[in-house]
Amino acid sequence: MAHSLRYPYKLASREAHKENTVVNIRDNIKIGGEEIQIMAGPCTVENYEFVSKTAKVCKKSGAKILRGGAFKPRTSPYSFQGLGKEGLEILKQVGKEEKMAIITEILDLRDINLVAKYADILQVGTRNMQNFKLLEELGKIDKPILLKRGMSARIEEWLLAADYIMSNGNPNVILCERGIRTFEREIKNTLALTSVPIIKELSHLPIIVDPSHSVGKPSLIPPMVKAAIACGADGILVEVHPEPEKAFCDGEQALLPKNFSKMMGEVKTIAKAIGRKL
Repeated sequence: MAHSLRYPYKLASREAHKENTVVNIRDNIKIGGEEIQIMAGPCTVENYEFVSKTAKVCKKSGAKILRGGAFKPRTSPYSFQGLGKEGLEILKQVGKEEKMAIITEILDLRDINLVAKYADILQVGTRNMQNFKLLEELGKIDKPILLKRGMSARIEEWLLAADYIMSNGNPNVILCERGIRTFEREIKNTLALTSVPIIKELSHLPIIVDPSHSVGKPSLIPPMVKAAIACGADGILVEVHPEPEKAFCDGEQALLPKNFSKMMGEVKTIAKAIGRKL
């Protein structure tokens, strides 16, 4: 595919930057290089015990980045909205104990400084992909930003959203494919894995895949993780919970720790086959 100045995104384009961008998180944890990074943990921070228990298993199986929501965007105003600062403190404590980096979602530009104090990566969720004021402010901080694809966004719109961050001074953007909304009812969203090689062609930015929020069923997560790695994803964002039936949020799509460990053993073979490592 030929690239020219007709593409409206400038800073995120492969034309603007020929070499792949490798985002340095911390302690030699890099996204976009030879090593595929695994971000794993519960959908939301409920208490220290569950987060710690989950983190230990995830770290042992190869995950270097702990995920967990302290601020939760929920469709229903009556659903659990997260523990806020207390959740951030739990994540920070567990991350320190397990020597894992932290990724958590940012919802409001007023909370940027607070979240940045605790997290190594700030995640912009699907609902905020085109919250341009938030993106502009995230462009002014010195923290990596994980930008999820909007549930109805075209790839062009997604890359333009990345430009909002980069044009304000922050080059450390990681894209995340999390599925798009279609007419299919058997799954939560349709995981558009074609976006991975397309992004690799159009952009220099690293891209990871979140199968949990797309397929919405634990049984479908391992095959989608394998497919994502095979087609070139730089990382995986997956939900793991020791007792999904007790989860405050999205328990129905979380992997049990034992199933996460089994999956990790299987995907290492795929990574090796394509010249990468976990």
